[in-house]
Amino acid sequence: MFRKILFAASLLTAATSARAAEAPGLSVTIYNNNQALVDDARQMDIRQGRQRLEFKDVSSAIRPETVSLAADGVSIVEQNFDYDLLTPSKLMEKAVGQQVKIVRTNPGNGQEVTETATVLAANEGVVLRIGDRIEVLRDDGVPTRVIFDKVPDNLRARPTLSVTVDSDRAGARVADLSYLTTGLAWRADYVAVFDEKANKLDLQGWITLTNQSGTAFADARTQLVAGAVRLVGQGEPYYPNPDEGVRQAGTEARTGPGEALGDYYIYTLPERTMIAQNQTKQVSFLDAIGVAAHKVYQFNLPGFSSADEPSSASVVVDFANSQAGGLGAGLPAGIIRVYQRDLAGDPKFVGESQIGHVPQGSELAVKIGDAFDVTVQPTLVATEAVSKRRTRFTMSYKIRNARSAPVTVELRQGGLWGRNTTVIKESLASRKIDAFTLGWSVPVAANGETILTVQVETGW
Repeated sequence: MFRKILFAASLLTAATSARAAEAPGLSVTIYNNNQALVDDARQMDIRQGRQRLEFKDVSSAIRPETVSLAADGVSIVEQNFDYDLLTPSKLMEKAVGQQVKIVRTNPGNGQEVTETATVLAANEGVVLRIGDRIEVLRDDGVPTRVIFDKVPDNLRARPTLSVTVDSDRAGARVADLSYLTTGLAWRADYVAVFDEKANKLDLQGWITLTNQSGTAFADARTQLVAGAVRLVGQGEPYYPNPDEGVRQAGTEARTGPGEALGDYYIYTLPERTMIAQNQTKQVSFLDAIGVAAHKVYQFNLPGFSSADEPSSASVVVDFANSQAGGLGAGLPAGIIRVYQRDLAGDPKFVGESQIGHVPQGSELAVKIGDAFDVTVQPTLVATEAVSKRRTRFTMSYKIRNARSAPVTVELRQGGLWGRNTTVIKESLASRKIDAFTLGWSVPVAANGETILTVQVETGW
């Protein structure tokens, strides 16, 4: 299926072409969904008139329909992508119907015997006609090699894009080639060391680059785009579980290592880098010390219902992605792994959580586990239809704490209908988490329990 990409980063093509007019160089912009934009500016000696330009070392996973070439005074007539790479098996396949030389070495005396053979087939093996006999070329312990007269024109040692152009003049100039390719990917991983007593955490971020495009990209200016770029024929972007979520807490001026591009966020690696084929490379992009954070117990209900048994509250490390909190830049989606130090001061792994892309000014709730000694049991006490479109719900929540110290449980009740929700009565004051969720901070004494009662009316 012909698939066309719809992405804000097409704006980069014009920008990279403008940079190429100043100096040659390689720029790679990698997206989250196995897509990358390659901008390859090369100094080339271009003749006047119609001719073919060859670009070696392009990605073997190139999407040819996305190729764009810009050079001063040059127009494109035709382009071809030669991805049939030179290998022993390909060389033999192209020799079908042609003659080759077969050289065998006698293992006893080392004498070589050379014969001319016609290649009849090269499917699941090589079939030869030598004189009036038919042979199958096989590995039978006799040293054998095949000599070819030349390399076929349609086999390339490296992936090559050839473009037929028409130039209005002769002379050296920069030709800027850009294209989309698969096979390049990146992900973000975070290591957080949490100090519960000090309510602080140290957060380090790593970018992992993976190249399976079939081509190495040397000395590349590398940019990473955080955001769910939509591709025709692919499903909707991933959204994280609410327990592992991001809450928009306000807006700030965007500063830090990333820059905005439309609805996406771009991270530029500090130095040009080699992205080798079949390589996984890690680059540090974040190192924040003393970020304000605290541990909370959280319980989420997606709708109004009862539970026959109590359920454990989630253990969550809560912190803000803000300048005031010690961060202050958009964070790409990834996995946060949380550690805490034991009595000897050694960090111990306590849990991990997947997060989505985190805008600046948002709060993160990173779930690291479940608290078996802090539980919540919701009960739907009553349901009353106020009208055809509105319902009144009466809820009771029993929050128990079996710990030897008091705790506060952050209770989240979802299933509301936005601004058309009215809290009629409640035993503790609530706050609005978002258009569909109310929240309560419920204090529970050591080895005690608290009953929260709520009555809300919601609907259209």
